[in-house]
Amino acid sequence: MTAALEKADAEEVTDEDVTRPAVASWLARAGAFAVDVWVGLGVVATLAAVALMAAFGSRLWWLAVSVGGVVIMAMAVNRLLLPAVIGWSLGRCLCGIAVTRGDGLGDTPGPWRLLVRDLAHLLDTASLFIGWLWPLWDPRNRTFADLLLRTEVRPIARTERDVRRLVAVVIAAAVLLSWAFAGLGYLMVYRHDRAIDRARAQIQGQGPKIVEEMLSYGAGSMQKDFARAQTLVTDGYRKQLVDQQQAVQKSGAMTNEYWVVNSAVLSVTPDTATMLLAMQGQRQANQQPLRFITATTRVNFEKSHDGRWRVADLVVLTKPVLNPNQAPPTNQAPPPTPAPPPNPFPPDRGGGK
Repeated sequence: MTAALEKADAEEVTDEDVTRPAVASWLARAGAFAVDVWVGLGVVATLAAVALMAAFGSRLWWLAVSVGGVVIMAMAVNRLLLPAVIGWSLGRCLCGIAVTRGDGLGDTPGPWRLLVRDLAHLLDTASLFIGWLWPLWDPRNRTFADLLLRTEVRPIARTERDVRRLVAVVIAAAVLLSWAFAGLGYLMVYRHDRAIDRARAQIQGQGPKIVEEMLSYGAGSMQKDFARAQTLVTDGYRKQLVDQQQAVQKSGAMTNEYWVVNSAVLSVTPDTATMLLAMQGQRQANQQPLRFITATTRVNFEKSHDGRWRVADLVVLTKPVLNPNQAPPTNQAPPPTPAPPPNPFPPDRGGGK
């Protein structure tokens, strides 16, 4: 008799299972969601990172934003339109499941209902991801979004067409697209920014020394100092420097020494830079008393093919002011300030630009 009762119970359970529609497993749903959503979101995240790194409105920024829009549109078509038209998305077809209405009819929801269902998945996430785990103990394997929209995910018979190759192609294309934009971001943004940082560090250390050496010379080593100064400038600026040096030579023996007391980088690219230099120095000519000099200049630098920085232009912003090294007697009025010369070279010959 006991065996008969157990057989009857087994037959009853079997009948109930036959009448109740089967539901998709949690693993099948997770796999379909990964193919339909996470693959596309990975590409969109890469494109967003590149767009944030690139300058706003640049060609790379527009390219990243445009391709990101196309990827989001493709995700929407696969996630919302394909299920309404053919009954499944790529990920769901691969895993053999489909979203249906939970009213017992088994009809496929329309695109708008599927859109609201995807938006309702935010509730599954906001609840500390409990909504995504709810199918593990729900009798009909539903998430919070399914409960709100009255939908279910059920297994379906696989289509005759094998979509595994198509899904593999889509995933490979997404990976290649992500790597391509990551490479563009590295080459056009990150590497460029690193090159600018290196150029800034180089010009901050080398720029003041180059200008000091170019403008300084001694009466006994003038020819040697001038020859050295000509190697510190570009080909385009060398003729102007030579003209200034020749004007100095005509004025006779002279000692001119400059040092930079303050500097600032105004702009920099990997191959060019502009600096503002506040300079002081001393000058002595024709056995005259030693005079102190102050001047402010803006200097343009260019990096040559050998990797060395050279002066491409020098503009005097505050013309040199010469002051005697001795203070005037207290019972006499100080002498009037002489008219400032036009450049850092001797005032009587106009050696600067």
